Amino acid sequence: MVRAKICSIIATVAVGAAVLLSVEAAHAQSWGPRSLEELKAETLKRARDGWRGVKYEDAERAVAALDSLERDVWAAAWTVIGDEYMSRARALEPSDPDAAREAYRLAWRYFNTGRWPTEKHSPGKQLAYDKGLEAFAQYGRLIDPPLETVRIPFEGSELVAYLRVPESSTPVPVIIGINGLDSRKEDVAAGADRYLDDGIALFTLDMPGTGQAPILADVGSERMFSTALDYIATRSDLDASRVVVYGRSWSSYWTAVLAYVERERLKGVVLPSPSAHDYFQPEWQREAVLTPEYLFDLFPARAAIYGVDTMDDFLAYGPRLSLIQRGLIDQPSAPMLLINGELDSQIPISDLYLLMKHGVPKTAWVNPVGNHGGDSAEVSGAWIYENVARPWILHKFGMLR
Repeated sequence: MVRAKICSIIATVAVGAAVLLSVEAAHAQSWGPRSLEELKAETLKRARDGWRGVKYEDAERAVAALDSLERDVWAAAWTVIGDEYMSRARALEPSDPDAAREAYRLAWRYFNTGRWPTEKHSPGKQLAYDKGLEAFAQYGRLIDPPLETVRIPFEGSELVAYLRVPESSTPVPVIIGINGLDSRKEDVAAGADRYLDDGIALFTLDMPGTGQAPILADVGSERMFSTALDYIATRSDLDASRVVVYGRSWSSYWTAVLAYVERERLKGVVLPSPSAHDYFQPEWQREAVLTPEYLFDLFPARAAIYGVDTMDDFLAYGPRLSLIQRGLIDQPSAPMLLINGELDSQIPISDLYLLMKHGVPKTAWVNPVGNHGGDSAEVSGAWIYENVARPWILHKFGMLR
């Protein structure tokens, strides 16, 4: 039955596949670094540790449906489960909105896993992404305060953002949260309660080259976020004089750029796993795209944000983004909080130290045994936020003396 559903889903999205981007092999997870059996085992291991918020028993069902490394097969295995939760949510909503809200949230989790790490190279993953947007919108209606979808005109298109504002009689400070390479603004918005509890609003939009962003990652693409800052200044419920930008892995690059180009409008920026120069060099990328720290398809996900297809084009594209190449690294900046693990195999720790050695003094926290983002067996991302990032942010907002 599951296999029949998978085939049905794949069939519904096959039309038009020829116009999608292809990276090396158009529909295969050819950039491993795992075989099918290794991928199944590693997925279950990560699900046991809470990967992507999926239930372990559901991960077992999805993994059992995988019989190849085809991207559409991966997408469909998770989409089937997302469809089940979506149907359950719709049935529950008239009588039990709380249970429906949780079912919508889980539906989004499974669709979001189905489109991971990028929806750009597979019709099945694009379908999962589109379904995930709908599930998240339904979930957002039922949370308190509800999720506001903001649409800002931008260069003949629009920026699509989410905003959640805590109840307050006065304008509240704002965190601009930016998704990483394989997350999306929905992932960031799902964590808004940790900010709301402190009386801080969350504004989040997809970084260039991902999700609903209207432009690719390139020199100057930070203008998206400048437009977002313009919008925030128009809101009477938001305090535009108290804004912090919080990156997430790849988007810490944009966070760093904003610290330079928008320093007058920012109280500070938080950069988990910051990239600055070495990350963009071919010498690093040739090795890093094969790291086992990443589940699969790291190169295709990285290439997608540039809109390129081949390794040669990818390696040639990146260096122009270097903060040295752009002449930014020695410029004055808004306050920066730099966070990473010494053993990060996705973004070189050398970039964190490079940022520290140039420009104005910065604050840094490094886990000597930490991986990407600073996580380790003893230190979780939640601990890092609560004990490192949160006090720094509250201090910048004048909420902690």
